[in-house]
Amino acid sequence: MQPPMTVSIIIPTLNEADGLPATLRRVQSQPGPKEILVVDGGSTDRTLSVAREAGVRTLRAPRGRAVQMNRGAAHASGDVLLFLHADTLLPPTGLATVRRTLADADAGIFRLRFTRETPLLRLYGWATSLDWIRLAFGDRGLFTTRSAFEAVGGYPDWPIFEDLEMADRLDRHGSFDFVDSAVRTSPRRFERNGPVRQQLRNAYLWLHYCLRTEPESVAHLYDDG
Repeated sequence: MQPPMTVSIIIPTLNEADGLPATLRRVQSQPGPKEILVVDGGSTDRTLSVAREAGVRTLRAPRGRAVQMNRGAAHASGDVLLFLHADTLLPPTGLATVRRTLADADAGIFRLRFTRETPLLRLYGWATSLDWIRLAFGDRGLFTTRSAFEAVGGYPDWPIFEDLEMADRLDRHGSFDFVDSAVRTSPRRFERNGPVRQQLRNAYLWLHYCLRTEPESVAHLYDDG
């Protein structure tokens, strides 16, 4: 019987001291071999202190999710890479789901729900039940084998759309699975900007990705807080 896969959980951060503890606790509570790497892009709050107090490994990188996640992958030792946003909670059996999925696939992603929901956010979450690679956003917890990650060259060094492009490249590379369980993420961007306004902005940017617009030309429209 083969030993369970070691999962390297890579969490890019920028001023995430408030949300990070719950995310780390949820990961740390799950069984099986794992490591957690918090890759910080220049926080000015207690993000790095929070991570170190939780006993996880910390790295620094230039600001930008793609750069930060690639830095984490380069320093990870696991057979499997799971990319998790700092305000996103894995399901209670999330790591077991990752290991089971990657026994037969090259990559996969969770569904999405929100920690505080409105009708619009429930609709947004429902859309992630569709097995469509164009909806494989980064806050859904993308995971992949190391070999597949390296085969597609890691995340493209783009200021936006790096998550959608990474999922698309993994899907074209090999087998990609949409699992039934959902992560739960914070709706803070919708609450800060207004749910309708934020969703219209998301849809506008998503359309630009589908039309293959240069990421640099629309990156200024994305509010990362």
